[in-house]
Amino acid sequence: MTSDTPVIEIRDLHKAYGDLEVIKGVSLTARKGEVVSLIGSSGSGKSTLLRCANLLEHSQQGDVLFQGEAVAWAGSGAARRPSSPAQVTRIRTNLSMVFQQFNLWAHMTVLQNVMEAPVTVLKRDPAEVEAKARDYLAKVGIGDKCDVYPAQMSGGQQQRAAIARALCMEPQALLFDEPTSALDPELEQEVVRVIRALAEEGRTMIIVTHDMQMAADVSDHVVFLHQGLIEEEGPPARLFGMAQSERLRAFLNARQAV
Repeated sequence: MTSDTPVIEIRDLHKAYGDLEVIKGVSLTARKGEVVSLIGSSGSGKSTLLRCANLLEHSQQGDVLFQGEAVAWAGSGAARRPSSPAQVTRIRTNLSMVFQQFNLWAHMTVLQNVMEAPVTVLKRDPAEVEAKARDYLAKVGIGDKCDVYPAQMSGGQQQRAAIARALCMEPQALLFDEPTSALDPELEQEVVRVIRALAEEGRTMIIVTHDMQMAADVSDHVVFLHQGLIEEEGPPARLFGMAQSERLRAFLNARQAV
């Protein structure tokens, strides 16, 4: 991989559920240290695109590349699947995903949640992982919550624990799927501060978000999806300040009216 090879690259991706075509030929890249935000109305294909990037969903057409390595496929159309489970595992362990609903294990403490994947999937030394897990929990502002269970925490604290869990895998990129949409506004800002700090560190991230202010603040590149296609994309200052597309202007006006 050369220095200018994107960490994540998607080329002409198509994804359908039966007769419903959700993504109709989308291409995007995220280079090392770049933050790309995906915005758009519900049903525009944002979360599906993110899940296709992480191979949680299988696209019917197009290429997905991680650090220049293309995913190998078998079959075609609705039957298309990645042909190498080992490749899928390798890619997924380098693309940590943070979900809208936290997805923490209720029967484990916060510390155990953060340690689980590096120990069981990556086979790393538990003592080393524990030290890093504690550091990451402190980094996201909940270092004092190591021994509590998810049910004993607020939604904002649980989402920050989920971010620490993603970081503990030490991935090449972080994927965020609406990380603040399940939170009250006050708790949302706790998570936004963490994401902003990660952006300032130069971490590679793709963020699906409804939070236009966060997208404007942390992104290097913003992509506006409409009905499964990229309607407009570019630097946040241009998209939010001088939108060319009438659909994007209408979308932003509607967001401001909420």
